[in-house]
Amino acid sequence: MTINLPVASEQWSTISRGRHRFIVFPSFINIGPSSLCYGSQPRNLRLRLPVPSKTHVPLFHLFSALNRLYPPPVPQWDKIALVGVGLLGGSLGLAARERRLAGRVFGYVRRNASIAECEKAGAVDKADTDLWRTVENADLVVLCTPIAQMAELTTKMLSALKPGCIVTDVGSVKGSVVAELEPLAAGAKAHFIGSHPMAGAEKMGVLAARANLFEGAMCVVTPTAKSPAKLVTRLEELWRDVGGKPLRLSPDLHDDLVSRSSHLPHVVAAELANYVLSPVHPKEQGMLCATGFRDTTRIASGSPEMWRDISLSNRKNLARVLGVFIEDLQEFQHALDNEDVKIIEEFFAKAKERRDAWVAQATTTTSPE
Repeated sequence: MTINLPVASEQWSTISRGRHRFIVFPSFINIGPSSLCYGSQPRNLRLRLPVPSKTHVPLFHLFSALNRLYPPPVPQWDKIALVGVGLLGGSLGLAARERRLAGRVFGYVRRNASIAECEKAGAVDKADTDLWRTVENADLVVLCTPIAQMAELTTKMLSALKPGCIVTDVGSVKGSVVAELEPLAAGAKAHFIGSHPMAGAEKMGVLAARANLFEGAMCVVTPTAKSPAKLVTRLEELWRDVGGKPLRLSPDLHDDLVSRSSHLPHVVAAELANYVLSPVHPKEQGMLCATGFRDTTRIASGSPEMWRDISLSNRKNLARVLGVFIEDLQEFQHALDNEDVKIIEEFFAKAKERRDAWVAQATTTTSPE
């Protein structure tokens, strides 16, 4: 029996192992008498399959043919432990499970109600409120909590860490986090290497998680002189496997760059929302806030707790760039007071030119950062 396989991109994923690339299929598919419908954007593969013509067939028969073309990958991690299973942690769990990157994915949550949410989302194999059980024997531990909670949680889980394991995080600040957590992990014979996937969304929680969140996102890895080279490479491979683009930076350089490109824009968006939507203005004010205002302030809907921690953790860099930004706005205000047509036009023309060139490089992501 020869059938066509229209395979939609959202129904399968690929991972790299050296020079080889594997296609990972889901657990079950629907097979009709002469075709297999896999979505609206097909890629056809012609295979001879020893299966009967009926509606639902387990992949056992299909794999016998597919495995000859695309051998299933061996999981690169025996156990991944996610400390915090919200948007980022849940999305990482979904991506790891969908792409078979780990034999087991465990998740630590603070509330019993979150266990049911994790199971509903399919983000982990097992969710638990016991931190020790979650990280025990894991060869990769990922801190997916607000930055202010990371040191306390790391201290609590030290006795459960497997010697030689990698501990990383998804926080937006790296200098203070690496300085604090690297020696803690080293005391347990583990290795902390900072990470920052530039991905996210305004919605929070595991029920907002999605397996493709990291697709095309820049994923910064911030090793130090104490980081074993093989483990750094392995961590970069993790982010590449979930669809990201690894970029290696020092913790200090990372914090300097994101203070301008991520943290400052969030402060600006928040103040726009605070000022323009203030109740001191006429009630018609909000009615005149259209698409431009909505797009400009989109990131102001992010987690206040998370952005409080980010602002304080990177306060020196953020305060510096905020000062420069305010000076630039004051120069524009001065041009308005003087009715300086040339300077005002140059202000907008330069902004358009720089943004258009940046967009043309096609390196942007959908991150709310």
